[in-house]
Order: sequence, then C-alpha cells, then structure tokens
Amino acid sequence: MMTTLLGWATTTSAISNAAADDGSCTDVEVVFARGTLEPPGLGATGQAFTDSLTSRLGATTVDVYPVNYPASLDFSQAADGVVDAANKVLNTVGSCPSTKIVLGGYSQGAAIAAYITAANVPPGYALPEGISGPLPPNVARHVAAVALFGKPSNGFLNLVDHSAPPINIGPLYGNKTIDLCAPQDPVCSSGEGFSRAAHSAYRTNGMTDQAADFTAATINGNH
Repeated sequence: MMTTLLGWATTTSAISNAAADDGSCTDVEVVFARGTLEPPGLGATGQAFTDSLTSRLGATTVDVYPVNYPASLDFSQAADGVVDAANKVLNTVGSCPSTKIVLGGYSQGAAIAAYITAANVPPGYALPEGISGPLPPNVARHVAAVALFGKPSNGFLNLVDHSAPPINIGPLYGNKTIDLCAPQDPVCSSGEGFSRAAHSAYRTNGMTDQAADFTAATINGNH
C-alpha cells in the first residue's frame, strides 16, 4: 500500500557529525530518482541535470547516486525509492558530514525526492515496522539543494493512487528547492492544454540547465 511511501527514515533518531573523512568523500553527492519506466540509472532528465551541474562546479568533486527502485506503473513501489534515497542521504551524512547533498528526481522520481523532505507523517498513514518517521531535522543542513522535474500534482496523484499521501516539501527544504513544471505537462500542471510531449521535454527544454544554475548557486552559498 502507498502508506509505506512514508517509510523514509530508519530508527536512527539523530545523525552524528563526528565521522572522519577518510579521503573517499566527495564535495557533492547527487541522489537522483529517475522517472516511470526509465531503465535503471539516472534516466535522461537526471543525466542531463547532473551533466549540466557538474560542468558548472569546475574542480568540485561530484558523486552521483541513482536511486534504486522499480520505476514501474505501480506507484506504490515508489516506497522502495523513498527508503533507498533516504538511506543514501543518512549514510552520506554519517560517513561524509562535509559533503553537500543534492536531492533530485523526475516525474515519479520527483515524488520520491519530495517525500523524503517531509516534516511529518499525515494523520492516518501508518509507518511500516522498523521505520520511525521523517528524516531527523539536522539532516536538512547537509542538503544543499532539491531539484524536482515534473513532480506529480496532488490531483494527478489521486488518479494513479488514491492511497498516496499528498506531496509536500518540508519547511526546512523549501528555500533550497527548485520545483519545475513545463507548461502543459499533464503530470504536474493544473492548467489547460495538456501535452504529453511536455512531460518528456525537461532534458531538452532548458529546465535542467535552470536547475543546475540554481543548484550550483546554493552549493556555492550564492542563493
């Protein structure tokens, strides 16, 4: 059931920042979730975004982690991505506390990235066994930016899974999030004139560059 989508954090209630960097840590860790039916990896939008971001960061070292989840038409399985992405964030904070984390996602993957920023569990949604709740608040300061492309609107979400909780960006992440929706994209737009092609256009319509500019600015402390 989609209630498991809210199982993004482990039973760890706080993250220690005392871990030592053994030299394997990069300056930036990008955690990106691909869209529905894209093959394992970053997906086309994720690749365009990370390529654009890396080109803007110069000598900054960057590691990229593709979120591991089915990306199937069964939206309830996005819960696997929520847990995988959250665990990657927690592990990065614990082992590389100086690394700046970038969360990102396209379409269903954007829902995953957004869910793990949530500040609370909506009433009526039960967490699976072994899950304590949202990410600890002190994780947020390790996240430099959140880049979302074609994030499902709550209206679209209700069409694909009535049991899915609403997608809300937590307040600790709001000012470092760029949430991009192409005009007429039926997945994220509430306007008229829907175009299926618009949902596939992020990799070519300039929005990955727009998100890369925003993200590079936040990483460099200029936003």
